[in-house]
Amino acid sequence: MHNNSTKTKEMFIVRALEKILADKDIRRSHHSQLKKSCDSALEQIKAELISAGQIAEGNELPCAALPLPKNDAASIINAETYFLPFELACKSRSPRIVVTALDCLQKLIAYGHLTGSIQDSANPGHLLIDRIVVTIYGCFSGPQTDEGVQLQIIKALLTVVTSQHVEIHETTLLQAVRTCYDIYLSSKNLVNQTTARATLTQMLNVIFARMENQVYEVPPPPSHPMNGSVHSEDWTNGGGEEALGDADEVIASEILAEIITAAYNEATKDQESGGDAEPIANGNDSSSHSDHDSVELHSENDAVVTAKFTHILQKDAFLVFRSLCKLSMKPLPEGHPDPKSHELRSKVLSLHLLLLILQNAGPVFRSNEMFIMAIKQYLCVALSNNGVSLVPEVFELSLSIFVALLSNFKVHLKRQIEVFFKEIFLNILEANSSSFEHKWMVIQALTRICADAQSVVDIYVNYDCDFSAANLFERLVNDLSKIAQGRQALELGANPMQEKSMRIRGLECLVSILKCMVEWSKDLYVNPNMPAPPLQVQSPTATEQDQADITIQTAHSGSSHSLNSNQEQLQDLPEALEERKMRKEVMETGIELFNRKPKKGVQFLQEKQLLGPTCQDIAHWLHEDERLDKTVIGNYLGENDDHSKAVMCAYIDDFNFRQLEVVAALRILLEEFRLPGEAQKIDRLMEKFASRYCECNPQNQLFQSADTVYVLAFSIIMLTTDLHSPQVKHKMTKEQYIKMNRGISDSKGDLPEEYLSSIYDEIAEHEIKMKNNSGMLQQPKPLGKQAFITEKRRKLLWNMEMEVISLTATNLMQSVSHVKSPFTSAKHLEHVRPMFKMAWTPFLAAFSVGLQDCDDPEIASLCLNGIRCAIRIACIFHMSLERDAYVQALARFTLLNANSPINEMKAKNIDTIKTLIMVAHTDGNYLGSSWLDIVKCISQLELAQLIGTGVRPQYLSGAQTTLKDSLNPSVKEHIGETSSQSVVVAVDRIFTGSMRLDGDAIVDFVKALCQVSVDELQQPQPRMFSLQKIVEISYYNMERIRLQWSRIWQVLGEHFNAVGCNSNEEISFFALDSLRQLSMKFMEKGEFSNFRFQKDFLRPFEHIMKKNASPAIRDMVVRCIAQMVNSQAHNIRSGWKNIFSIFHLAAGDHEEPIVELAFQTTGKIIGDLYQRQFAIMVDSFQDAVKCLSEFATARFPDTSMEAIRLVRTCAQCVHEAPQLFAEHAGMENDASVAEEDRVWVRGWFPMLFSLSCVVNRCKLDVRTRALTVLFEIVKTYGESFKPNWWKDLFNVIFRIFDNMKLPEHVTEKSEWMTTTCNHALYAIIDVFTQYFDVLGHLLLEELFAQLHWCVQQSNEQLARSGTNCLENLVISNGFKFNESTWDKTCQCILDIFNATLPQELLSWRPKAHSSNNQPQDHNQFEALHIRCVVQLELIQTMDNIVFFPATSRKEDAETLAQAAADLTGGRNGSQAQLLECQREEQGMYGYLRTRQLLTLADCLMQSHRFAKRFNTDHDQRSLLWRAGFKGSVKPNLLKQETSSLACVLRIFFKMYGDENRRSDWPGIEQELVQVCKEALGYYLSLQSEAHRDAWTSLLLLILTRLLKMSDARFATHVSNYYSLLCEMMCFDLKPELRSVLRRVFMRIGPVFNIMSVK
Repeated sequence: MHNNSTKTKEMFIVRALEKILADKDIRRSHHSQLKKSCDSALEQIKAELISAGQIAEGNELPCAALPLPKNDAASIINAETYFLPFELACKSRSPRIVVTALDCLQKLIAYGHLTGSIQDSANPGHLLIDRIVVTIYGCFSGPQTDEGVQLQIIKALLTVVTSQHVEIHETTLLQAVRTCYDIYLSSKNLVNQTTARATLTQMLNVIFARMENQVYEVPPPPSHPMNGSVHSEDWTNGGGEEALGDADEVIASEILAEIITAAYNEATKDQESGGDAEPIANGNDSSSHSDHDSVELHSENDAVVTAKFTHILQKDAFLVFRSLCKLSMKPLPEGHPDPKSHELRSKVLSLHLLLLILQNAGPVFRSNEMFIMAIKQYLCVALSNNGVSLVPEVFELSLSIFVALLSNFKVHLKRQIEVFFKEIFLNILEANSSSFEHKWMVIQALTRICADAQSVVDIYVNYDCDFSAANLFERLVNDLSKIAQGRQALELGANPMQEKSMRIRGLECLVSILKCMVEWSKDLYVNPNMPAPPLQVQSPTATEQDQADITIQTAHSGSSHSLNSNQEQLQDLPEALEERKMRKEVMETGIELFNRKPKKGVQFLQEKQLLGPTCQDIAHWLHEDERLDKTVIGNYLGENDDHSKAVMCAYIDDFNFRQLEVVAALRILLEEFRLPGEAQKIDRLMEKFASRYCECNPQNQLFQSADTVYVLAFSIIMLTTDLHSPQVKHKMTKEQYIKMNRGISDSKGDLPEEYLSSIYDEIAEHEIKMKNNSGMLQQPKPLGKQAFITEKRRKLLWNMEMEVISLTATNLMQSVSHVKSPFTSAKHLEHVRPMFKMAWTPFLAAFSVGLQDCDDPEIASLCLNGIRCAIRIACIFHMSLERDAYVQALARFTLLNANSPINEMKAKNIDTIKTLIMVAHTDGNYLGSSWLDIVKCISQLELAQLIGTGVRPQYLSGAQTTLKDSLNPSVKEHIGETSSQSVVVAVDRIFTGSMRLDGDAIVDFVKALCQVSVDELQQPQPRMFSLQKIVEISYYNMERIRLQWSRIWQVLGEHFNAVGCNSNEEISFFALDSLRQLSMKFMEKGEFSNFRFQKDFLRPFEHIMKKNASPAIRDMVVRCIAQMVNSQAHNIRSGWKNIFSIFHLAAGDHEEPIVELAFQTTGKIIGDLYQRQFAIMVDSFQDAVKCLSEFATARFPDTSMEAIRLVRTCAQCVHEAPQLFAEHAGMENDASVAEEDRVWVRGWFPMLFSLSCVVNRCKLDVRTRALTVLFEIVKTYGESFKPNWWKDLFNVIFRIFDNMKLPEHVTEKSEWMTTTCNHALYAIIDVFTQYFDVLGHLLLEELFAQLHWCVQQSNEQLARSGTNCLENLVISNGFKFNESTWDKTCQCILDIFNATLPQELLSWRPKAHSSNNQPQDHNQFEALHIRCVVQLELIQTMDNIVFFPATSRKEDAETLAQAAADLTGGRNGSQAQLLECQREEQGMYGYLRTRQLLTLADCLMQSHRFAKRFNTDHDQRSLLWRAGFKGSVKPNLLKQETSSLACVLRIFFKMYGDENRRSDWPGIEQELVQVCKEALGYYLSLQSEAHRDAWTSLLLLILTRLLKMSDARFATHVSNYYSLLCEMMCFDLKPELRSVLRRVFMRIGPVFNIMSVK
């Protein structure tokens, strides 16, 4: 191997040397040294070859692939030996020899045989390789160099720079690069030019790649040529002639490829250049420049420069980069430069190479401080110059470089980027006179910038949200919007095609910006339909890469202060930025106000706390804020008020005039503002200036006082005006000026003449004027004249403007080149919201105008894309106003709106429709109220489809067409397209996709659909499109979670309510049928207990039943529900409530079939389902009962009876399952009900209550049936009732009587009392008796009150019943009464007595006009009659209570019979005695206390005495009789008179014989005597026979009882009545009475010992 390599090398060298020696030019005398060195080299090689087999140390390289060992002593001699002949050959003037030498050197270096890494013996301190490179580039001597030699030089230098075996640095490297650069510029051969350029590209790639790779400390990969440039490995195979031939071939082909790819269209065979001398000069100039560069480099403090680089490779790259920057800054000659001129080609090449470097910049380059500094100080300044170049190529390259800077270096170039945008880009876009070409290139560049999301957001965050920066994003969007709207076409002078392409570009940029925003915020977006959002924009990998790179930079740059250290300052917090942006907006408002009315502006900013309160603060602000109008500042400072003066003083005090001449100081002052025109204002300003100047320069010998400075300053201003104002015709001479300033100095007379003269010269040469401030540059010219400006004049204007722009930009760029402004890299998604909020209107304007004006499909497509993105952003950030605006715009351009003429339909409108549908599909979750516009369009789209398919569009509102045929063919085609498969499917997809919308979105969607449906149905020809869709989406969404579904149904239910009641039966039928199908499907899902979803779902049926007047519809509702019950009963839970509610409504219907059908189903539910599944139907039990009660009160008696029967079934169910009611807690209002009471509250009570309602409302037969069932249930199941339940129950039952407390028709009322009340009263007593143990203490008082009420009614039957019931109650339950109960009972009797005593009988008098008052009298008599009856009944009742019914009657009969027997001498009284004993047990006498009995007796006596009074008042009786009271006989109260007394007597006699009341006997005896005396006395006073007859039984009673007394008592009594008894003898008594009287007298004998007993 070793042998081989040596041999290869020898062969190369030998062949080359031999070739040189063989050349005919070698014989020339000046080549003798060359010949000699070639010969000696050949000999040496031969010697080496001889010893090749044995010795190895003579080899330059042990192997062809590796470099020589560094300290091989022999190698020095060898390397030199071999190099010397080649060096001499290169210096020879023979091109062939030079080519051979260069070729051999290139190959030796390429294959690593010649590394030159040893010291150069001729030039100590340098390496041999430096000498080699100097030798190679020394072969180039300007444009006249042989073309073959040029090509070899390029090859050799490329090999040196790119080879891995040799290293060159700093000046050597720079020189190598510069040589190639010079060859490119000087060579007339196109092939050489192209090769040189490709070589430069390759070299730069290698230099910068090595620098980047060194950081990772791995050997750099073999360099890949960028543009197919020369590659060393192409010449590795074989030696000899063939190898060379191959190489040539390869080179030629590569160069050819290079020419083609570079597309150098200068492929004119024209080889001439502008004379030979110029290129040489230029070449020399460039090389000298490069030397100067390197010299300059060394003259800098070398240690400092190197310290900033961690590696020599970084320094190499820096030097090359800086040289290129400086080359690009060289100015071009005036006017339009020749495209082939060196200056222009140099500039273009340097810019190309810079672009290449920047586009491929790696992490080290992007972060090393030196490179950043170079970019700021050199490149940016160069760009600000070239960025306004009139040469399109230069301009375009500058823009590309700027784009590269923006993408890779924006973090370090905040202020520079601002200058570019503000001063160059946007100025060119906004200028009226700028050329189309410039605008076009700017917008091309913007297209690239706008495509990068990170850049777009960064621009907003760093400039629009920065207090001191310009609003770049806002201005950019506004400018682009104008371009997109075509609002700049006029000034461009461009042809229509260009104008259109410009518009399209503007739109593209806007759409790009929006796409970036969408991309930026995509993480917030949830697409309901697809896994990824459809609006695919470039992914942000670039930005992530940037971040990664920055971390690499900080890790590897090695620079002790990397520029990223600035980054901590501005936190990327959206809230803070937004707040800052708002403050900035306020500030801008304040500045705008200041520029109009300065004082108001200052006041406004102070109020907003953006400006301090003091004059110093204001002055400081006036100095610092560039946005203020300089003229306004001048006027403000010159005002004569104290405030302005104070500000002016503070303002001028801020200047530092130390060590300055007066003119210089004045210049500084007047650069900052425009001096006002009024002399007084100038005077005040100059006075202060003079004072400040003297303050700053106290040592100045020239001016003794401020006065001098003041006068001088004033004179300088006058001089400036005089010399430089076009209005002044006769200019002031120097002599005049000097003369004017005589005597202004205080002490020494005049100022020196030469001093004044120098002032005059300076002012004449340089006018004192304000600093240019960019904001004031573009004074808008009046537009009217614009149109008449010629093309030539416009170009001239533009050139002038470009110069101003360039000057401003360059100045600004230089001023910020050392400024480090912190740059925020945006990361938050939230930034997009304020960006969009600020820019949405220009976006919308651009897209709207685009859609409105143009029919171009490309523009339409861009506008629609933009609107889509905008809607997406507005949606994501919930910006409803903006979203609505965009959706409405989109809807407007579909031409489907009611007021749009559909016969103008174009392709763009169809695309708009498709876009709208797509928005609905992809952004449905965010559309909110905008759904309405979309759904409206879809509804109208269906109409358009009807037209498109040829249906007569009679219901097309706003359309001027009557038939499809009348439309022109293209419109017809477009309208036809609305029915295309894609549109129909897309629309369907919106509805089927609704199931994927989120909970809020679906509600918005449904609301919109319902609203549109309402509109459709209100049309003259109603449509049901949306209604059908509502049904569809209900199906699709029914599987949603219940929470969402119930919100949806809230809206849908309302809609079905309305539609189901539509006056058009067809519509309501459809709605009802849809409801039926939906509810069937919904019911299939079933429901857990305690939920309410079914109830909500079925509510529309209820509503329709209630509100729709059509019998057919109501019938259908009932049928739907019946079907549901029949098929879905097992799934229905809360829905039962609605079902019963619907049947409840049906029960009140006028149509028998409806009632019948509803009742059948109700019957089935209660009769059948209750048996099977009562447990799940408990909740609706109350509704069921209400429903039955409604059926019971229906118009159809059969149904009513049957309904009441069903209540009985219900009662049975409740009885069997009381626990169900207790378990079902938590219902609507059960929370407060105790568990044990639930069965009452929700089971028994509603049922009994509803029956009581039936009783209160229905006809006799039904109510009687209801009453019967009511009490039957109470009696059957009352066992389980609790006391509080009974109370509730009786409240209800007593309401039956309440019903009649209201005055009503007399007939009905009396019927009611006679039947229902009567019935109820007896039933109540039965219940009381059955459950007296519970009810006695609970409800007795209420019952007494009820009875009291009954007996007071003007209904005889009821009044009688009241007393009868009272009697039944006491007789049945008296034995359970306690003393207080008896007290209450007695009190009740007493109250009834008092209330029913017919007092008016004694006082009644006929009215004056009796004929008119007859009915009234009749009513009064009726009432009095009833009272009389009640009195009688009551007396009877008392009797029955105390002695048991019929006892007294029997007793009277027996007494009479006994008396009769006495007459006939019949049976004895033993049997009577026996009966007496039996009767004892039955009456309530034994349970009553004496005082209670006495009370009753007293009450009876009152009744008796009243009757006596009446009966004895014959006149009153005659009066009543004549008035028609009590029929044909004269009225009397005989029965009352006798029966009441009889009862009293019985009570007293009973007590008188009662052993238990022995203690009370004395009192009783006294009372009894009294009563008997009174009675007998009254009897004796009676006149009428009949009256006396009526008393017979009473006298019998008294006398019989007298006879039964013991002798002692008999004696007491008889002694009291004796005279009365004797009187009785005078009357014609009945035989029985006489018989008993006889016995009394017979007994008197023995008792009083008048006669002896036999």
